[in-house]
Amino acid sequence: MDDKALRKNVVELLRSGSAHAAPEAALAGVNPTLRHVRPAEGVHSIWEELEHIRITQEDILRYTLDAGWQSPEWPAGYWPANVAEVTDEMWDDSVRRFSADLEALVDLALDVDIDLTAEIPHGKAHTYLRELLLAADHNAYHFGQIVQTRKLLGDWR
Repeated sequence: MDDKALRKNVVELLRSGSAHAAPEAALAGVNPTLRHVRPAEGVHSIWEELEHIRITQEDILRYTLDAGWQSPEWPAGYWPANVAEVTDEMWDDSVRRFSADLEALVDLALDVDIDLTAEIPHGKAHTYLRELLLAADHNAYHFGQIVQTRKLLGDWR
């Protein structure tokens, strides 16, 4: 089977765009003084959403590649602690780590030596494709939440 189109479409979903907010667009020009602000009760801050995306994406990637990986405790381990300020260093580190793991997922999707429909040997009957789509879906949802939070804060174009 020639699966070039499948791989290309998975990469497009991972990188977003099209019908979803692309990570770069959702994070571009965020006012540093608003990164930690919750615009309303029950709404996460931009920082909390970004860190949740990063932590979850890292978990999906490591779970897929490493039989010894231990996932964070659900649900608390998938969200950052509240902070009074998000420094440039914290923000830059989170964006860098998110981006690196995203590129690792893209590399996985493009690796022709991996049958995307095969079950991950240690993966509880999950396939590589399932994990890639899970990451893409989760990221798209939460980047949409970031855009909504920015709109509520008056920080969107």
